[in-house]
Amino acid sequence: MRIAKFAVKATVASILIASFQASLAQSSWEVVKTFPIGGQGAWDYLTVDSQTHRLFVPRSTHTMVIDAESGKVLGDIPGQKIAHGVALVPRLGRGFISDGGGDGAIVVFDLKSYAVLGTIAAKPDADGIIYDPSIDRVLVVSGDKGVLMSLKPDIDPSNGKIEEPIELGGAPEFLASDGAGKLYINLEDKDQVAVVDIKARKVVARWPVTPGGAPVGMAIDTKRKQLLIGCRKPQNLIVMSTADGKVLSALPLGAGVDATKFEQNHAFASCRDGSLSVAAEKSPGTYEIVQVVKTPAGARTMGVDTTTHKIYLPTAEFEAAKAGGSGRPAMKPDSFMIVVVAAHGAP
Repeated sequence: MRIAKFAVKATVASILIASFQASLAQSSWEVVKTFPIGGQGAWDYLTVDSQTHRLFVPRSTHTMVIDAESGKVLGDIPGQKIAHGVALVPRLGRGFISDGGGDGAIVVFDLKSYAVLGTIAAKPDADGIIYDPSIDRVLVVSGDKGVLMSLKPDIDPSNGKIEEPIELGGAPEFLASDGAGKLYINLEDKDQVAVVDIKARKVVARWPVTPGGAPVGMAIDTKRKQLLIGCRKPQNLIVMSTADGKVLSALPLGAGVDATKFEQNHAFASCRDGSLSVAAEKSPGTYEIVQVVKTPAGARTMGVDTTTHKIYLPTAEFEAAKAGGSGRPAMKPDSFMIVVVAAHGAP
């Protein structure tokens, strides 16, 4: 009797787990709110602190800190020329901003007070930035100089220097780590992913992103051992194996992709044209687009809160494009906003 009861309970538990996983796979995503923020400056990579539910948003010459639940501005970190991204090291209470203006710099700030602790000299066009806890390094790429820069997060913010840069052989945009000593870096001008062995401090492989091109967005799923690469020319979402660089899936995208993310058994790609593509894995390595969420135009970058599973996209309102004009339309003053996307029915 006990064995029979245990078997029934195990069966019920298996059914519930399978039902939950199926519901995640079938979730529809939608814009659930928009925070009007305002303020001056453009924007680039948004970073989410999932522990404290804060958003760190570079705004050209300053970086805003925003409460992810209320949209309240908590702080504003000044002193940048062209801010691009933010990496967080909570155990040290420090954050790092990549500043691509002038000769390039990495701004070190306090995560509680938001005070600037110092500025580390870098290379021009310091752009994509992450913190890799497996090697305890802040990693930054320079698009103009074609190098990967690294520094210890406990660096002296007044007198510290970056480690010897690693030549990449192309113009990098963003990067991801497998947590086991390998870094994967988009080379936008070469239509490749450069694989860096951080211990050897050199590129050990170059993988083409064909049929995509001009790769910019980069994310990694370390469990599935897959890279998610957003390409602009041609416009494709590429799923690539981290084992050998094999392209597993190539999916159509909107125009102006800039960021990709894995979350809740889905793959996401945000595009400037106001589309957030959602893809699901139908069989190992084989993905298909299951939804395209309509977002405001310009919402090309994003960050994900991995505890609430909400997606945050910065954008603004724009002036009407002039007939026969070229270039991007101008941003309306004080119209900056954060758009929040979540699974349907999420709290």
